[in-house]
Amino acid sequence: MKRFIGISILLFFCFNGFGQYTEYVNPFIGTTNFGTTNPGAVVPRGMVSVTPFNVSGSDINKYDKDARWWSTPYSWDNSYLTGFSHVNLSGVGCPELGVILLMPTTGKVNADHKQYGSVMKNQEATPGYYATELEKYHIKAELSSTKRTGISRYTFPKGESNILLNLGLGLTNEVGAKIRIVNDKEIEGSRMTGTFCYNDGSERPVYFVARFSKPAKKFGVWKNMPELQAESAWSKTSGEYKYYDGFAREMYGNEIGAYFTFDTEDNEEIIVEVGVSYVSIENARLNLKAESNDFDFEKTRVQAEKEWNDILGRVKVEGGTKDQKTIFYTALYHTQIHPNIINDVNGQYPAMESFEIKETKDCNRYTVFSLWDTYRNFHPLMALLYPQEQLDMVRSMVDMYKESGWLPKWELNSKETHVMEGDPSIPVIVDSYLRGLTDFDVEAAYEAMYKSATIEGAKNKLRPDIDHYLAEGYVPIEEEYDNSVSHALEYYIADWNLAQFAKTLGKKADYQKFLNQSLGYKNYYSKEFGVLRPKLADGTFLKNFDPKQGENFEPCPGFHEGTSWQYTFCVPHDIKGLTKLMGGKKKFVNKLQKVFDENLYDMANEPDIHYPFLFNYFKGEEWRTQKEVRRLINKYYKNAPDGIPGNDDCGTLSAWIVYSMMGMYPVCPGNTEYALSSPIFDKITIELNQEFYPGKKLEILSKKGSADDIYIKSIKRNGSNHSRYFINHSDLVKGGTIEFELKSSK
Repeated sequence: MKRFIGISILLFFCFNGFGQYTEYVNPFIGTTNFGTTNPGAVVPRGMVSVTPFNVSGSDINKYDKDARWWSTPYSWDNSYLTGFSHVNLSGVGCPELGVILLMPTTGKVNADHKQYGSVMKNQEATPGYYATELEKYHIKAELSSTKRTGISRYTFPKGESNILLNLGLGLTNEVGAKIRIVNDKEIEGSRMTGTFCYNDGSERPVYFVARFSKPAKKFGVWKNMPELQAESAWSKTSGEYKYYDGFAREMYGNEIGAYFTFDTEDNEEIIVEVGVSYVSIENARLNLKAESNDFDFEKTRVQAEKEWNDILGRVKVEGGTKDQKTIFYTALYHTQIHPNIINDVNGQYPAMESFEIKETKDCNRYTVFSLWDTYRNFHPLMALLYPQEQLDMVRSMVDMYKESGWLPKWELNSKETHVMEGDPSIPVIVDSYLRGLTDFDVEAAYEAMYKSATIEGAKNKLRPDIDHYLAEGYVPIEEEYDNSVSHALEYYIADWNLAQFAKTLGKKADYQKFLNQSLGYKNYYSKEFGVLRPKLADGTFLKNFDPKQGENFEPCPGFHEGTSWQYTFCVPHDIKGLTKLMGGKKKFVNKLQKVFDENLYDMANEPDIHYPFLFNYFKGEEWRTQKEVRRLINKYYKNAPDGIPGNDDCGTLSAWIVYSMMGMYPVCPGNTEYALSSPIFDKITIELNQEFYPGKKLEILSKKGSADDIYIKSIKRNGSNHSRYFINHSDLVKGGTIEFELKSSK
């Protein structure tokens, strides 16, 4: 019964006077079906998100973070809450962060989360706000945030009440913390984080200062003591939580925390503000001082709501159903969470791959670059809708090179995690440059790209298997599951982008060099199977090859997180050449259609995410794009907790649906053409940033007689016929109108 009551709450929000664009955001979308989003309170690009942590401590939960690979602090399927964490990730595939947990309780202090946790009920969430009731304690918990601080409002019953600060619990498998009670209204400390995807080398402390709106009647710290052996006969706390009442010195340990106890009247509110920094406790205190609203929860909540309405209001949609609007704006909301800022209010941030402190003065420093995912569609979307933010992201990436000697691959909190394939910074930076975002250190960027594209593998942090690639044009399979083909395909896309960059900068020899390298994918084409196939170092194809192996994340020779079918068309920079390899237009189109007809397509992962738009490259076949895109939208995206087809990957699957519902898609980063399809809405108005683009607004109009009209009859741009099923970014940002007339049959 809980589930159905909860869903009604989710889908028919109570906004208490809030609304506008945020009225169509459901933060619970993606919180099951391994979407790995969460409903926590966050502002656009915020360092802090205050998120319910309900993935540990009880077998009444469906999922437990320690029982399987788990990468999110919250699951819609779970009901046992153990606190509210303050630094979290959204839409990622590995466990990390989920630390600095606050938990309100009543009665005697108990530091064991398996005992102090509570069933949660009556959950509410809107952008910048989350609330739930704790059944065990009859406490209402409400959360909001600023960019660098979190605020919690707890409404207690009459009696003895507590607020716990747990530094032992978190998603990360890193441990170690420090805590100090400053006085009866303030706590400071730090918590280690790191080891993203269980890769050592990405560890970094996060610092905090927590302040309470009311002085505590009593306070203390705790430590979970080790299991003793012979000494256990003389110890009362062997394997138990040990409480240090009134302790006001620093406490260090792996499972430590603090408690504040209060006498509360019925419905008394106590508010906690937490400032966070990746630089120091002093900076966390500075952030708190600068962004605090002096325990005014409603002011903070209204401020967060306004920030969200301002950022979501860059795009206005009209027509469509309420569910369609909710799917659209929730996806746009998810694209505004990561990358997030890491610089403090004074501009300080931890330098890439070191503990040196740097300072930014003229832009934000961003972190959480899931680039293997986001280079494909997310960053082009940011360049169109939020060019200032995208430019600052590019500047951040180039500065990471200056600080560490390498562009990022999968960066987290100024540490390289070495996750996933390729050289994905290159297409992000080149694509942004070609879209007109050029105010960054271009020479340093080119220097960084050239380095990773040419330096030998033994010295190459981004392309360690580059040697055979440079010599023979492909990466050979050397171990059963070494992802060799996936690596090479990413290098080809990166090299093609580098070629475009070189051409623009007048480096003709480099242009030809990298263009030639980008065409090496042809080495993998197997005429026997008609798909890409792993190849050995001696030039022969892998034997016992099954192009369907790799479905559902099954290990697969040569391919990472996918099958050969899901990678074969992953050559967006040379569709013409791939068509020729396959024997011409008809064979290409039939083979691509087979991917959809025989369920070989994976909507939940990135390598084939552009496939539906490839039909646009063939005159007379564009209707297939319109059909498949609309089918995928209707099948995989919903206004429900399972409304994202899989891991959102820091907004990548959300960027796909935003583009697709607007009727356009950037098939190949570095190529500024958008493939066109039929829009969902009657009218879409994009407010263009005139500091970057000449147009004031772009209107996309859709004329249709019924919801069944999904095929394009005609396209007009500014009143004139537009005969192509592509349109260039440079034309879009001039503004004006694009008008689609739709029909019900092809």
